[in-house]
This record gives sequence, structure tokens and C-alpha cells, in this order.
Amino acid sequence: MTDFFHVILTKPLLNLLIWLYNVIPGQDIGLAIIALTILIRLLLYPSFQKSLKSQKHLQDIQPELDEIRARHKDDKEAQTKAIMEFYQKNKINPFSSCLPLLIQLPILIALYQVFLRGLSGNIAGDLYGFVPDPGSINTNFFGLANLANPNPIFAVLAGGFQFIQSRMMMSRNQPGAQGMANVMNKQMMYFMPVLTGIIAFRLPAGLALYWVVTTLFAIGQQYYIMKKG
Repeated sequence: MTDFFHVILTKPLLNLLIWLYNVIPGQDIGLAIIALTILIRLLLYPSFQKSLKSQKHLQDIQPELDEIRARHKDDKEAQTKAIMEFYQKNKINPFSSCLPLLIQLPILIALYQVFLRGLSGNIAGDLYGFVPDPGSINTNFFGLANLANPNPIFAVLAGGFQFIQSRMMMSRNQPGAQGMANVMNKQMMYFMPVLTGIIAFRLPAGLALYWVVTTLFAIGQQYYIMKKG
């Protein structure tokens, strides 16, 4: 299973990263990571767009869900049944917004291996015939940071931008909205950015750079879809 995952995901992404490193002027692995991130986000754009629209729809109907919960507050079984009937009547899948996360998880796992190999230069035997081996890899991002090592600035940026993204989504909630989902969302808005920052602080800065760029892309996409809606 590990070999299959390597062949279908890790190896192609590694080759794409090295190809970008070879063709982008300056041979800066940071620029190659940014370019790879943008390509991945464009590839996943349709699924993220669908997810954001689903989240927006769920937030728009939050007052009606709160009303159902208040109506059946003393009968949890009736409350659950009424909510499910409401979802079915309005053709809503409450789990559809989780799809991009499920898609992104294996990509993140693969990218972890890609960046470890790429940043260390341990790429021999994994390159396709049409991708030249650059030899040594320049891991200094514009000469300012070594992406092969953890970097606290990138870790803080990764957590900070994720907080901004979460805050943008929460700001659409109705003032005073209650309910378990709303309470959990508020808790996750603070917990996940902190967790992201801690993880990023322990990993090579190249992975944190990926997370910064992909989150910035998501913020722009989220702003566009919410304003358009």
C-alpha cells in the first residue's frame, strides 16, 4: 500500500516540484513550492468551491436550525429527526463541506515526503527520465530562510492565516447564534491555528510555506465566493 501511494502521488508530486525548480529562473526551491501549491489549488478549485458554497448555505439556514433545536430542546430524538427531515427537504448534505479536507489529507501526507526528499536532495532514483537531476538543491528562500529547517516566522504565519480564514467564515454566522455546531466552530477557530503553528514549528519551513500559500489562496477564494453569494 505504501509503494502504491508513493507511485501514484508522492513520486509525481516530487517530479513536478523538481521540474518546476529546474525551469523557474533562479533555482529557488521556495519559488518551486509556491508554484506547486498554486497548481494544486487550481486543480482542487472545483471541490473547494463546492465546499465553500455548502458552508455558506449551512450558515444561511442556521437560524432555522436553531429554531428547530429550541422547539425540540426537551426531546433529543425528535430534534435529530426534525433536523434530518429539514436537511432532506432542502436537499442539504451537512458533510459535503468536509470533502476537500478528505482530499487534501493524502496530498499533505505526500507533500511531507516530497519536501523532505526535495529539500534534502535525496531524489536519486525517483526522477522520471525527462526530469533532469539538478544535483544540489538551493534551500535558501530568497537568501532569507533555509526551508530545510523549521522556521518560527513561517510557523506563526501558517497559524495566523488559518485564523483569518476561520474568522472570515465565522463572521457570517448570525449574531447570537447558538447550537452545538456553532460553539464547536468557535472553539476550533482558535484551536486549529494554534495546532497548525505548533506542527509547522517542528517541520521543515518548506511545508509551512506550502500551508501559508494554500491558506492565502483559500482566503481569496473564500472572499470571492462569499461576496459573490
